[in-house]
Amino acid sequence: MIVKEMKRMALCLFLLLFAGSVWSAAKGDRTEQRVDSVLRLMTLSEKIGQMNQVSSKEDPTGQLTECSNEEELIRSGQVGSMLNVVGVERTRHLQEIAVNDTRLHIPLIFALDVVHGYKTISPVPLAESCSWDMDLIEKSARVAAEEATASGIQWTFAPMVDIARDPRWGRVSEGSGEDPFLGAMIAEAMVLGYQGKNMQRNDEIMACVKHFALYGAGEGGRDYNTGDMSRQR
Repeated sequence: MIVKEMKRMALCLFLLLFAGSVWSAAKGDRTEQRVDSVLRLMTLSEKIGQMNQVSSKEDPTGQLTECSNEEELIRSGQVGSMLNVVGVERTRHLQEIAVNDTRLHIPLIFALDVVHGYKTISPVPLAESCSWDMDLIEKSARVAAEEATASGIQWTFAPMVDIARDPRWGRVSEGSGEDPFLGAMIAEAMVLGYQGKNMQRNDEIMACVKHFALYGAGEGGRDYNTGDMSRQR
């Protein structure tokens, strides 16, 4: 009797898993179909516009050429994402323009350097790395994700995985130190904290592991300097 009941439960579990996988595949197919249908409607100019990221002036990083007509650019389909927009009212206003006032109603992606907190500020990543506490580092990124997404931010440029060995480079504080293994463990913890395991919740933010793809690593304390990506480096 017990064996029969266990077999019945196992069969029910298998059917539930099978149904879930079929539903997930069907959902993925529908998403691909929607994307393809929109792409077919887009002009070349609109496709290029989706690749264009405009920086707002609220919270700039480094030098910034002011964009005075960002709302006009959005309405004409020439902007796909925005950087440095701060505050839920501002992100909502710009998003409403993209969704309501453009030809194809494609939402904007809002990005911001949420490196060690949004409203609740944690220690800089270099200081966090000194804790050797992956659970706490993941929790720090989780709090940042919850606060940033509540303000309309969907994408962060973190964690920084550069292996920095020159203390004259100011961005050393944004990384996790000199050890590649520790840096990799911390990067994994931060990515999980920011975006979870499947990006299904609306309080999860896209992580962007940086700057390994030919960023000008610090040389002699200078930022945006030479990009040495030799095998040894």
